[in-house]
Amino acid sequence: MIHIVLIEPEIPQNTGNIARTCAATGSELHLVEPLGFKLEDKYLKRAGLDYWPLVKVHVHKDFADVLSRYPGAAFYYASTKAPRSYAQVQYPKDVFLVFGRESRGLPENLLERVYDRCIRIPMVENARSLNLSNSVAIVTYEALRQRGFEHLLDHGALTGREETPGAWMDYL
Repeated sequence: MIHIVLIEPEIPQNTGNIARTCAATGSELHLVEPLGFKLEDKYLKRAGLDYWPLVKVHVHKDFADVLSRYPGAAFYYASTKAPRSYAQVQYPKDVFLVFGRESRGLPENLLERVYDRCIRIPMVENARSLNLSNSVAIVTYEALRQRGFEHLLDHGALTGREETPGAWMDYL
């Protein structure tokens, strides 16, 4: 099971997009308070579309609560300050991927204690960070790729519905 942990997320649209990623991948979502929005927020709900029934969401009062509920679990912490790439890690089957708030990331005092389990997404030198929902998707899908996408569909299917072709069809 992949667990996505968002520590003090601030932007409801990001969290809604992450919930949709969790729904599509069968991952669980952990939200660590304080949140920068209410769970009833219309932007949060809109970004998650109709996927909310497919997501198991846990709300925690603080990160210590997450750690105490899952003793011995494997935690990896995403940070632009991390020593290695997310792709250099072999993720265990049960893993907690931890992400910080949009404006500041994870606190330095936490990173110092878990530096050996910190991961980053490579970027060009002057880029500060990627969007939180994009970062979650990138790391989550790497963990799934390592498992061969074991519980995900490996094919798509046409719907059989007729559509009016656009002008772009002339190029095919």
